[in-house]
Amino acid sequence: MTLNPPAEGERISLRDGRLVVPDHPVIPFIEGDGIGPDIWRASRRVFDAAIEKAFRGKKSIRWMEVYAGEKAFNLFKTWLPDDTVKAFQHYLVGIKGPLTTPVGGGIRSLNVALRQLLDLYVCLRPVRYLEGVPSPVKRPEAIDMVIFRENTEDIYAGIEFAPASPDAHKILEFLSKEFPESFKKIRFGTSKSIEDWMKTARTAAGPDHQVQVGVGFKPVSFHGSSRLIRAAISHALENKRRSVTLVHKGNIMKFTEGAFRDWGYQIAEQEFGPKVYTGAQWDRTRKEKGEEAAHAEQKAALASGKLLIKDAIADITLQQVLTRPDEFDVIATLNLNGDYLSDALAAQVGGIGIAPGGNINFVTGHAVFEATHGTAPKYANLDKVNPGSVILSGEMMLRYLGWGEAADLVVRGLERTIRSKVVTYDFARLITGAREVRCSEFGEAVVANM
Repeated sequence: MTLNPPAEGERISLRDGRLVVPDHPVIPFIEGDGIGPDIWRASRRVFDAAIEKAFRGKKSIRWMEVYAGEKAFNLFKTWLPDDTVKAFQHYLVGIKGPLTTPVGGGIRSLNVALRQLLDLYVCLRPVRYLEGVPSPVKRPEAIDMVIFRENTEDIYAGIEFAPASPDAHKILEFLSKEFPESFKKIRFGTSKSIEDWMKTARTAAGPDHQVQVGVGFKPVSFHGSSRLIRAAISHALENKRRSVTLVHKGNIMKFTEGAFRDWGYQIAEQEFGPKVYTGAQWDRTRKEKGEEAAHAEQKAALASGKLLIKDAIADITLQQVLTRPDEFDVIATLNLNGDYLSDALAAQVGGIGIAPGGNINFVTGHAVFEATHGTAPKYANLDKVNPGSVILSGEMMLRYLGWGEAADLVVRGLERTIRSKVVTYDFARLITGAREVRCSEFGEAVVANM
């Protein structure tokens, strides 16, 4: 594969930590697998129309197709060509549709591979309700949150070993010898030696069975956590949000998720001190002066315009975003928690079909915006599926470029179209009096409603 950039486009660059966006930037795109081509065509029509309407020809995107997934494999016999990664590296900002993850060995996930190769450490998932979208909850309009999900470590690092494999045996043997107390906590291992444990496990499994224990690692680092939390707090301050909640499971995983919370408070106080009030400050005041004094201190801090930094346990958060959504604004969390939470919240505001996402490195400027749903192969080439996820991901991209006027038009067109009950099949079956249209027709309706 060789890159063929458009003749008149220019490269986005970074200067003094800020994007320098030319009037006609080259944007690499991957149309995606399955329903990808359908939803990409409809979405691109929306982007181009919004840019034309906002800037009257003074600005435009020079699109450049690059390849990944099934289309790449069929063309080049590789799921993720090096030139695709180079294009995203060189041009800084890109967008992609849903990709098939190859079955078998090699790449675990093309999405995860791109995030790790480009060090896109923030998965940015804004979640808010669009009027008219069918929702399973009573007050979807109360949901207006931005999730900062750590994107490069946690269990998504993929450090795990198959049950009964030689590598798993080595890890278990190492634990047995070097950390015997930890080794005893393995469900079917209570003896001191790996040999005795193997005998016990085989007896439990039956004489004809191998020992079946999978082993995985969960790396959580100060560097990985702090840059994610720093980005979340900076976003909250720049956009005048009310709070940042550090979501974790530190009551159980004390030295990984618990460390994430502690580092979050440390970063907040050391780097943003005069601008924030933290749960750690509240706790210190409570211990020294009592709970009433701590409440008064926090109330005064928030009244003066400080940003509240607090924390919440992950399982309680999943309950409270349903029952008390007003209490959450910006959320910073680890990789697995963020995966669960962003999809659960998307369901509350209409489903993952219209949930946008961006993967960003706020230091280097690299960003890949993406559909957050799967490839839905049974609907491929039927011009049927809702393109909302790609459309709103593109809206995020336009805003990231500083083209807010065009981004506003995209949102306006989308909201007016849904409010008029012109929708694709997924919403049509849930909205009384809806007019069901095809994917391409929905895109045209969004353009007409700008």
